[in-house]
This record gives sequence, structure tokens and C-alpha cells, in this order.
Amino acid sequence: MTLPVHNADEQLLQRQGYDQQLHRGLSLWSSFSVGFATVSPVVGIYSVMSLGAMSVGPSWVWIVPLCLALQLLVALVYAELSSNYPLAGGCYQWVKRLAGERWAWFTGFMYLASALASLTTVAYLGGFWLWLFFTGQPPSANAQVVSGAALLLLGLGVNLFGINPLKYFVNAGIVAEAIASIGIGVLLLVFFRNHDFSLVFEGLSATATTDSSYLSGFLTAMAVGGWAFLGFDACSQVSEETADARTSTPRAILRSMILVGLTVMLTAFAVTLSYTDTAAMVSGQVIDPVTPAVVDAFGAWAERPFVGVVLVAFIACVVSVQTYIGRAVFGMARDSILPASGLLRRVDKRKVPFAAMVVSTLLASLGLALGLNATAVGTLIAFGSGGFFFVFLIVVTCALLARLTGKWKPEVGAFTLGRWGVPVNLAAFVWLLFESINVAWPRVSLAPPDAPWFQVWAVILVFSALAVLGLVYMVWAKPYNRAFK
Repeated sequence: MTLPVHNADEQLLQRQGYDQQLHRGLSLWSSFSVGFATVSPVVGIYSVMSLGAMSVGPSWVWIVPLCLALQLLVALVYAELSSNYPLAGGCYQWVKRLAGERWAWFTGFMYLASALASLTTVAYLGGFWLWLFFTGQPPSANAQVVSGAALLLLGLGVNLFGINPLKYFVNAGIVAEAIASIGIGVLLLVFFRNHDFSLVFEGLSATATTDSSYLSGFLTAMAVGGWAFLGFDACSQVSEETADARTSTPRAILRSMILVGLTVMLTAFAVTLSYTDTAAMVSGQVIDPVTPAVVDAFGAWAERPFVGVVLVAFIACVVSVQTYIGRAVFGMARDSILPASGLLRRVDKRKVPFAAMVVSTLLASLGLALGLNATAVGTLIAFGSGGFFFVFLIVVTCALLARLTGKWKPEVGAFTLGRWGVPVNLAAFVWLLFESINVAWPRVSLAPPDAPWFQVWAVILVFSALAVLGLVYMVWAKPYNRAFK
């Protein structure tokens, strides 16, 4: 007899050693929406466009489809893992089963550090748009920090009300993303294009790299381009709240990655071909070419509505990031491997891991204080992106070794890559090894002017310090020994 979907989900969860504590109220669309809002084409394009153009000129747009194709390899491995182990905790749970409790704890620790840095970064960047929307003026350093804190509080409030309000906010973000990225991108490309398509094949002479070489600029653009495709694993963190998770979660991961990638690609081409002063964009004189392109095309009246749409997209991104971090903390705390695990694994009457949500938001708020110093916040942003690639590398490596040794074979009924499993996994490993080194590589061109040496080396220094801290704690406290078997 075929079991109802929810019963089948709960039985699968019980076979993994856990009871259903969260509310399984997300559909495939809702899970996709969480992933889409987390990766966020609006946040992505604002993160990479200016730096990409400064690195290799207008031809930077071709970095987007290249990074999408390569990062899609990682998403395929994650989709297979999430279908086999649809558990809150994501990468921690997968590594636990593939490589053991020690590596699982270390992976989870580094993942939480990277995710919290990411939440702080998105809130800080979103604070700019919040202040701009209400005042019409760019914020001071203090004002941007306060605005970022306000976004974190708003996101926490939405999350504490349960999974249904979360769905509405994330859906609003999807609409905002569609307007700001797809709708405006198409209009710019069709009606307001100021350059011939040949422009995107030009590197121009103003490539802002230390040795003026196109290869160096290309590698820098690749490092920056990868930043636009982080967060797709958010779908796996809400697996225990997704109906028919074994089928829905891998689909949500792949669909969110592909649609975000195509949307970023559209916006990249549209803004590059419609922005009039290409030389200023390439030289770094214009940090935000998107808003001027919109205002020049549609008129001054469009600026405030556009800022509002971008703000909604940032709010949805903050809400989604908080959601998956809370579930990641919950997924580790119920194995009793975090400090105060007894508190962090509690679920309230709305089926929300409220303590995990509050604690993670407080930690991200503390990180906002770094926004008072441009050098410090730059270090945080660099680590937030670099840390994720290192975690991806750990997970993909564990999956590859488990395949090759026969320790892991995808289960019947789960999403599987079949005979392509090893080739795709191996290709993802090579890509992540390259990109992890590429992102961590110390580059003066990606640091603010006159930045101290430690910011240039930020990813390596911060990751090394956290890795040493995590390893020392792991050896001393042996938290993995408390994990439920």
C-alpha cells in the first residue's frame, strides 16, 4: 500500500534516527522560492557586476554562464545528497554519513561560520537600500549598520511566526526579483540598448588588475562570478519542512540555481549594453551601474520604485538566509554537538526552532558592528564567500571518496545521477578545488584602496584561524562523541 506523502516523509525521517518536529508545510514551489530568494539574482548582480567589469571589461558577462555551468555541477551533487538524506542540517548530516562524526562536526562548524558571515553581509548591504528608500540619501556608516540591524529584526519576526508567513515574504521577494531582474532586463535589452552586441566581446584597455594581463583579470572575474551562485543549498536545510522532500528538494535546488543563473545572465547583458558610460564602469568610477541604467532608460521617476523593488528582494534574501541558518543550527543541536544544544534544539508551538533563530540572529547582529570600519566589513564579506567554497569542497570530496570506495550508493527511489555520478562528482571536485584557491588568492584589486595586508589575505587568514579554533575545540571537547548514532 502506498503511504500518504507526509507519512512517507516521516517514516524516512525516522529511519534516519529523528522524529518529525518541524511543520512539513512547504511545497516544491515554496522550497524553490527559499532557494531562489537566498541565491537572489538582485543581490548577486549587485555583488559581482562592478568588480567583474573592472577586471576584464564588458566581456565579464561571459563569466556568468561559465560560473553557472560549473557551479551547476556542485548543485547536482548536492541534489543527489539531499534526496538521499533530506535532513535539516544539510551538509553536516551528509558528511556525518559519508565520512564520520569528526569531519561532520568540523564541516558543520565551518558552514555555520560562513553562513553567519553571509547573513551579516546581506543585512549590511540591504541596509544601504533600506536607508536610501526612506531618506533618498546614501547612509553613513552608522546609519547603514542600524538599517542592517533593522532588517535582521524584521527577518527574525517573520521567521518566528512560522512557516506560512515565511512563504508569503519569500514569494514577495520572487515577484520583486522578477520585476527588478527579468522585467527590467528585457526592457533594457530590447528598447534601451545603447551599444552593439560586439561590446561584450571587448576586454577594453582599462582592466584594473595589478599586471594589466587579461588572464589575471579573467581569474579575478571568475572568483567574483562564483559569489553570485551561493545559497542554493538553502533548499536542503528546509527538507524536513518540505512535502515529498526526496523528490522536491533536489528539484528545488536545481531549478533555483538554473533560474537564478539565467536571470543574472540577462541582467548582466542588459545593463552592460544599455549603460552609456562604459569606460566609467570599467574603470571603477561607477560602483552601481544598475540604478543609473534604469533611471537613464525610464526617467527619474523610476528611481524610487526601483529602489523599493530592490529593497524587497534584499528583505526576502535576509528572511531566507535566517531560515536556513536556524535549521542548520537546529539540525546540529539535536545531535547535542553544539554548546547549549538543549536550548537550541527546542521547537515552539509554531514548529519553529525559536532559540536557534534568535541566537543566530544575535550573532549576525554582532558582526554588523564591523560595518563601522570599511576594512573590517570587507574582510567579513570576503570570508563569507570564500568559506562557502571550502565547505562545498569538503562535501563534494567526501561524496567522491565515498562513491569510489563503495561506501555510498544512492538509494532506490532517490534522485540519482546514475552512471554520471562519478564523472560529475569528479568535475565538481576539480572546479571547487580551483575556485577555492582562486577566491582565497590574495588580490589587491578586490580590496578597498590602501587596504592593509591582512584584508588582502582575508579569506586565508580568517578561514585558517577558524579552522584551527574548530580543530582545537574538536580535539579538546570531542563534541562529535555526543552525536546520536
